[in-house]
Amino acid sequence: MLNLSIILEDSARNAPDRTALVFGDLRLPYSLVDTVANQVANLLVARGIGKGDKVALLCPNVPYFPFVYFGILKAGATVVPLNVLLQPREITYHLTDSDARAFFCFEGAAELPMGARGRQAFNTVESCEHFFALPATPLATESEHGESFWAALDGMPGEFETVQTAPDDTAAILYTSGTTGQPKGAELTHQNILINTMVSDEMFPTAPDGDVSLIVLPLFHSFGQIPGMCVSMRRGATLVLQPRFEPGEALELMRREKVTMFAGVPTMFWALLSKIHADEAEAPSTLRLAVSGGAACPVEVLKDFEATFGVPILEGYGLSETSPVASFNQLKRPTKPGTVGFPVWGVQMRLVDDDWNTVEDLGEVAIRGHNIMKGYYGRPEETAEVMRDGWFRTGDVATRDEDGYYSIVDRTKDMIIRGGFNVYPREIEEVLMTHPAVSLVAVVGVPHDSHGEEIKAYVILAPGAKATEGELVDWAKENMAAYKYPRTIEFRGSLPMTATGKILKRELR
Repeated sequence: MLNLSIILEDSARNAPDRTALVFGDLRLPYSLVDTVANQVANLLVARGIGKGDKVALLCPNVPYFPFVYFGILKAGATVVPLNVLLQPREITYHLTDSDARAFFCFEGAAELPMGARGRQAFNTVESCEHFFALPATPLATESEHGESFWAALDGMPGEFETVQTAPDDTAAILYTSGTTGQPKGAELTHQNILINTMVSDEMFPTAPDGDVSLIVLPLFHSFGQIPGMCVSMRRGATLVLQPRFEPGEALELMRREKVTMFAGVPTMFWALLSKIHADEAEAPSTLRLAVSGGAACPVEVLKDFEATFGVPILEGYGLSETSPVASFNQLKRPTKPGTVGFPVWGVQMRLVDDDWNTVEDLGEVAIRGHNIMKGYYGRPEETAEVMRDGWFRTGDVATRDEDGYYSIVDRTKDMIIRGGFNVYPREIEEVLMTHPAVSLVAVVGVPHDSHGEEIKAYVILAPGAKATEGELVDWAKENMAAYKYPRTIEFRGSLPMTATGKILKRELR
């Protein structure tokens, strides 16, 4: 018997009155979160949903997410969390591809009508039998989109005996963003997520009077869900939920709730710093753990954050397919800024070439361990392409130093081939970020008649800074090899980003 919901149940048993969730003026204790999750499990069982069934959840960072997530797990079913930005056609694809039998969908708001989109998609998928609307108005028993969550829970008992699941039963299907072709669902087992949660939790000591974790990373994404929600819940921390990252509000929440833990992607750390410098404000003083992942954090941001907040950003690395944490800058050895540390307990990493041969200095990262997914749901051929003898190849190019620390160079698909030379955008971005006028940069390859690809940089200038395209190109030329420096620079006020805050390079190409 191994069911991931134990992390909520344990904390609810050990500290029932401790605040689990903070959302606006709401403060909900662990006992209540566990009780509502039990009601959700009872509801699913009453509707004929149980072990092995898939249940989709489209919901931002609001209390419904953990209620439903853990309720699905308790019932022995599999959670399929969906990106809140999906359009009806895309939701239809995910419901169909995952064989979802039920769908919990947040109503949303005028600017993001999740309920309307979700209901439209649900109506086209015959195999999905149940639709539950998660009302935007707390405790509302009616919804224009269908059966209200609260009406459905009415009369459901608050106790539930969690269904026994095996370690290799699927707990969640997490859809990868699908930079190539259609998104694929990575099947993560109860064991995958539980061990990853435990290993991640035990890397860092808990604060003496308990931790307060600011959750801004989307909970539908592996980073927000596992190192964010699951780790925080296992250690009985208070989770402060922010549905949409906004740097001013995030800093205010840090100060008001005395936040001790923050995990984000590099653009979030950049935005927090930009806000503090623009306002000439003091940084919040209670933060003791800052974790970055999702993309490589520019060294300039790492330096600025430590100087401003007084704590280093610890970088880690992983993917949905690795549950997600694979390597980390861990406290038992010195932190090396700019690296993603070394493999976490129970995980092995190596660098390989196209034929899976181990290489020493530069290669594609391959990973083996308790964290590797079962496979892509319903896609044996695509699973076989990336898995061999328990090893999973990631599509990320990295180097490893003499101490065993890995540094991610770039995604294999982001690499630019200019005139026969391999150019890694991240290297150019790092150099450009050291220019005093540059605040943020994204480098892509654009088609070119004679060179195959040419290098182009999109630049956000620092507040009040001035620079022309010619000045920056000349400066880059002096600081980089001839085949590397960007030939064109376009100034932007903002860059396109995913819901998780990663820069969308495919939209810039």
